[in-house]
Amino acid sequence: MNKKKLVNVLMGVLALLLVVGMAYQFTPSLGSLFNKEKGTPALTVNGTAVTVEQLEAARRSNPVLSSTDTGVLGDDFKTFVVAQQIDQTLVSNAVKDIRVSRKDVNAKVTEVREANDLTDNKKWTDALQGVGLTDSEYRQQVRQSLAIERKVEELKKAVPAATDAELQAYYDLNSDKFQTDPRIQGRQIVVADKAKAQALLTQLKGGADFAGLASANSTEFKDRGGALGPIENGAPRPVAQVALPSEVGTAAFALKDGGLTDVVESGGKFYIVKVEKYLPPTRKPFAEAKSDVSTTVNEQKKNAAVEAWVEGLRKDAKVEFKDLNWKVENPTVATVGGQSIPYSQVIEQVVNNQQFAGLLQQVPADQAAQLVNGILKPQVVQQLIQGYAASALVERLKLNLVGTRQELAAGIAAYGARNVKVSDADVQAFYTQNKAQFESPASATVTEASFKDQAKAVAFRNGFSSGDFAQAAGKAGGTVSERGSVTGGDGKLSEALNAAVFSAKSLRDAGEGSLSDVVKVGDRYSVLYITDLQRAATQPLSAVRGQIETQVLAQKKSEEGQKFLQAQVATLKPSDKLKEILAAQEKRVAAAAPKTTPAQGAAGKDGTKGSADAAGSGSGAGATKAPPADK
Repeated sequence: MNKKKLVNVLMGVLALLLVVGMAYQFTPSLGSLFNKEKGTPALTVNGTAVTVEQLEAARRSNPVLSSTDTGVLGDDFKTFVVAQQIDQTLVSNAVKDIRVSRKDVNAKVTEVREANDLTDNKKWTDALQGVGLTDSEYRQQVRQSLAIERKVEELKKAVPAATDAELQAYYDLNSDKFQTDPRIQGRQIVVADKAKAQALLTQLKGGADFAGLASANSTEFKDRGGALGPIENGAPRPVAQVALPSEVGTAAFALKDGGLTDVVESGGKFYIVKVEKYLPPTRKPFAEAKSDVSTTVNEQKKNAAVEAWVEGLRKDAKVEFKDLNWKVENPTVATVGGQSIPYSQVIEQVVNNQQFAGLLQQVPADQAAQLVNGILKPQVVQQLIQGYAASALVERLKLNLVGTRQELAAGIAAYGARNVKVSDADVQAFYTQNKAQFESPASATVTEASFKDQAKAVAFRNGFSSGDFAQAAGKAGGTVSERGSVTGGDGKLSEALNAAVFSAKSLRDAGEGSLSDVVKVGDRYSVLYITDLQRAATQPLSAVRGQIETQVLAQKKSEEGQKFLQAQVATLKPSDKLKEILAAQEKRVAAAAPKTTPAQGAAGKDGTKGSADAAGSGSGAGATKAPPADK
């Protein structure tokens, strides 16, 4: 097993504690796998040393943190690594009194070895040595992680169960999470032949009795007249969409006002559904939803208890820096309601942001820093301010909300949006502005016959009426190309051929498909044979109203909720010092950057370094990286 794989194995075992979503993560990084007594002390946390080797290894083990160690982002990442290691040390020290038996540790180690084909002692020892560990050191880390896990369980068990008032408050503000599925009352006819299905549909449209035709013809539920659900009180029992094949369910549940679907093919069968009554989603009564509400709210209370425990550890922390290369600036970035927010928490949110990780792969670090400082960090600071303000706001508004800071903030926003409604005008406006969202493109299966001579192409087109198109075209001197399934405008066909298939009104029926006009393509002439043609169509508003209402309501609630939350937070007069902190950081990083001579700093317009730098590098110009500012 290579070193990287083992590190992943170790992380999988040791990453046992993920508290409150991504708010606090105490996943021992590679740095904490090394014995803390080894190496050079960088800082102490309540007397416990954190070594330079730990910090360096922690930075290297994370692809985001290891992407750069210079500039503004390098400074940010160093601050994050130090803050993370401080937190891990605080938590590790706080669980020293938690007893973990040798049996429990052995069981966890055995589980890892068996899962990763490391049962052979030599393979196990070699794998551990590859990351600088002994078996004893690894087991100590497993013991520590199990202790952390048990401490969290202990904290959660001590949390009192949610009160009825807390459950009711969550239910009232989150009604959209406790909806029944839409259902329909209806009947279906299922047959194996498309022509028969079309004939039955014609009869139904002419007024024929659906139940009677279903009893006489359907291969399913014919004993109950095609009823989708058992007959109760003279009508079919309502069913959810999952009771029907996907394509059939989509067509049937689009009929909000009832009616007949067209013939719908699915799994080699042909369906016709009559929707007798559409039953839209409704809010579950509190008694019916109470179990799910209780699970959610109790988990929020437990998360809040762990968050409070961690905050208590941080408040009591005494940190002393021993190596000034690792001394970091972690100023207060904002204050609200008498609480201070450290800058490291802003960086934590940035580092854990998926879009930020993707950004680092696309642009240079200095450019990424500008984007993050101008867009992401200001947003993160405002979110943190809202979270820190939430507890005081909940108390002032007299709301029975519980949870972590961010869960409380979300609850306040939901309270502010509790009366939001969606009007018919809202739905119509959204449909008009987003019509493309409800369009299904044209599609077809296409075979092309290409001829050198226009007259031959015309003669073939006029003479073909049915049979094997490819064989007939070949005999007529054409070159046949199977274009397969195409969608209008997908680029598989040239503009002229695409128009001949999807825009022309002169397609001629020929057997099971249609023939296009003769189309000039370069110096050749083509005839297209088209089957399974589906014209582009736009779903009517009636078919998508429910979807639009849900989407618009969520959007309006989000906007109104944020507006309310921001207004409430503003009453606490928060201060935001991000701009000052970023300006000071930029100056500090620039001052600490290594100075270059004119020859070293010279660069052409293409960004390559001057000859002096190239001469000192064994691998060509630009290969030498400047030393990090903290070295």
